[in-house]
Amino acid sequence: MFEIRQFDVDEAKPVITDDELRRRWAQFHGNIHMVSGNRLRRTIGRMLGEDTARYHVARFFGRPILKLIRAVRGTTKPEPTTKLVVEAPDEVFFPINYRPHLLDQPERSTEGIAATDVVVVRVDESTPDADVLIRALNEAVESSTATWLLIADVADPPGDATLAREVLRTHAQGDDDVVFADEYGPTPHAPTLKSPAVGPHTLLSYNVVGRPALIRLDAIRRVGGFSPDAGWAYEHDLYLRLSEIDANFHHVAELLLGGRRTTSFERSHIDADTARIVRAALTRRNWPATVEVGEFAGLIKWRVAVPSPAPSIDIVIPTRDRVDLMRQCIDAIKEKTTYPNYNIIILDNDSVDPEALAYFRESPYLVVPCPGPFNYAHIVNRGVAHSSADYVVTLNNDTIVVTPDWLERLVGLAALPDVGFVGACLLDQDGRREHESIVISPYPQHLRTDSNYWHADSFVHSTRDVAAVTGAVQMVERSWWNELGGMDEQLKVVMNDVDICLRSQVRGRYVVYTPDVQLYHHVSSSRGSLDPLEDRNRFIRRWDIFGTFADPYFPESLLLLGETMYYRFR
Repeated sequence: MFEIRQFDVDEAKPVITDDELRRRWAQFHGNIHMVSGNRLRRTIGRMLGEDTARYHVARFFGRPILKLIRAVRGTTKPEPTTKLVVEAPDEVFFPINYRPHLLDQPERSTEGIAATDVVVVRVDESTPDADVLIRALNEAVESSTATWLLIADVADPPGDATLAREVLRTHAQGDDDVVFADEYGPTPHAPTLKSPAVGPHTLLSYNVVGRPALIRLDAIRRVGGFSPDAGWAYEHDLYLRLSEIDANFHHVAELLLGGRRTTSFERSHIDADTARIVRAALTRRNWPATVEVGEFAGLIKWRVAVPSPAPSIDIVIPTRDRVDLMRQCIDAIKEKTTYPNYNIIILDNDSVDPEALAYFRESPYLVVPCPGPFNYAHIVNRGVAHSSADYVVTLNNDTIVVTPDWLERLVGLAALPDVGFVGACLLDQDGRREHESIVISPYPQHLRTDSNYWHADSFVHSTRDVAAVTGAVQMVERSWWNELGGMDEQLKVVMNDVDICLRSQVRGRYVVYTPDVQLYHHVSSSRGSLDPLEDRNRFIRRWDIFGTFADPYFPESLLLLGETMYYRFR
């Protein structure tokens, strides 16, 4: 597992000083303002200093004046009555500032790189028979005295493979088994960007390694070479088997030509073989699952069966008054849910509304009083403490279940021995995706394909390993929750869900997101605008956010500022 470092928060001797904390916030807000808003706002920000008192004072008094001027001139923009999802045309670049011509490779030194260190095998995937190609690869593996193997296409210019070999070999370290890079194809307007870590559950969904890649020959031999049964998914199959022996994958955040022709990305070429090798990988792990092809070539939808007998699940739902939200949330659970062995625990945080109190009295479910100021972590911890179920789901009262077999799908993943938390896709009131995991790049934000990640690809459509999922809906084994000590109650309102997900990974269990479970979420209907800076600062100090922290499962060449995704030029 990719190492995530946790820094103990010592209030007397913090790892990050108050001055450093203010500097990081100012830089982050400054970066956002520099790339968002109109030209006047950016100019004023540069003049007054971002996130300063004078900037906020000027904004406080300036906004009403500008609004009055617009009203007098008749230029006030009407509020939209409906929210539209704008489809991004194919010719629009993603990330927004990405341009291939800006990434021309400089001259590189090859000093110290022996020509015999890497054997380059050129393959032709336009041939009708994958067996011949796999035999040639295995012959090269057995006969070569080199350290590394690099696979390239016969149609590619020799210089492409030479450049890939030189760049990857320069970055290779002694304990690396696979060294791989980002790649330009298959669409010219959007590169294939990869994450620092190769998540084992993501790798079941699609080939996250791809090309170009240096593969250590000894590692290939340890797993018995390329499988003759893998067909055109021979590389993906190899990476799965290497992952199973805990091989070390090293990502290089540079864009290189991948050495794959368009044939490699055609469904008729790759889908059937990919489904077969993923099914075989699940069988080797003794994970009973079904497999079907997904929305893109080489993307697999895999679903783990519910353990037998079906484990018990408690759904814990915090609330304060807002009986309207509570009623529709529970009604949707009862009407839609197909899972038989579940119960609901209502966590009442000082409700005073007579209608809400009457609803609680008449409810067939356990109602746990959670008095005191709003502290989400404390409330949820109290709810889990009243549970005796095998698994618990934390669920906001402003959610509405959409997927009938949501609990079956979640518990199938949560029951895997290496999984800690499982999250789902949340939709806003208009049906747009507003949560598809939490990415930390450089600060925790919700990934949303209907706004900040509008490029459709296998990454966002896959069941995958992630840094965190929202506590609005997450499933966890109750014993694992207790082993982690529950949520940090000093993170009273925000970041408690992200924090416990990261702590789960520090302790050795992954966090998995699945797009196959959907719920509506009326965001912040319960806690309103509560967003204490104290919580955020404590979280930043614990995980060194804006500093050394790197999201293991989000492309390290991407930077999310506000609602815009940027390419990190290196």
